[in-house]
Amino acid sequence: MDIVVVKDQIEGGKKAFNIIKEEMSAGRVKVLGLATGSTPVTLYEELVKSDLDFSEVSSVNLDEYVGLSADNDQSYDYFMREHLFDKKPFKANYLPNGLAEDIEAECKRYDEVLKNNPIDIQILGIGENAHIGFNEPGASFEATTQKVALTDSTIEANSRNFEKKEDVPTFAISMGIKSIMSAKKIVLLAYGEKKAQAILDTVEGKVSEDVPASVLQNHPNVTLILDEAAAAKLSK
Repeated sequence: MDIVVVKDQIEGGKKAFNIIKEEMSAGRVKVLGLATGSTPVTLYEELVKSDLDFSEVSSVNLDEYVGLSADNDQSYDYFMREHLFDKKPFKANYLPNGLAEDIEAECKRYDEVLKNNPIDIQILGIGENAHIGFNEPGASFEATTQKVALTDSTIEANSRNFEKKEDVPTFAISMGIKSIMSAKKIVLLAYGEKKAQAILDTVEGKVSEDVPASVLQNHPNVTLILDEAAAAKLSK
């Protein structure tokens, strides 16, 4: 793993942007794997104001809530359009359909999307329990796209975006860890002291399904972009 420590989220967004820009300049990016939440927002701001052309680049997203329509302002589809897609057109944008009547069939459909659009760079955040995507502790490293039950801690963390905790969906469709690990390059962003233990366990702990992000130790091309607070517990 390459570890880059930055002063804040703004600098982190610039660092992640420069990685994408460099890979695109070398002609190595046809598919970007994208994440939602507050963590990648500064990266998306850098992408929007840049002169990078994504008209020949497709995107695939990590996850979507089950039960929310794309027009719901708490859906990840809505989030991506608001922060990136409506301002910077891509060749195609793929997200799971949270309103699919047959969730199992939707998971299989999304696996086909990923098979046909191999990820060149995957952007990740990390949960306080070290989840990546919505792959919570205990998720199989061999899993592909699946319906997942969200843990209480994840629901609590996401409740800040809803009027009340009871409004937070309890299930999501998530790209599986095996699919995430298939990306040629992975860039994980983490900010704040609440992420410090998860980062320590990810970088220096035992590779275990109890710590989903620890699997990244087995990937040949991972960059962690951390602010000082998120990196505070690392010994290296």
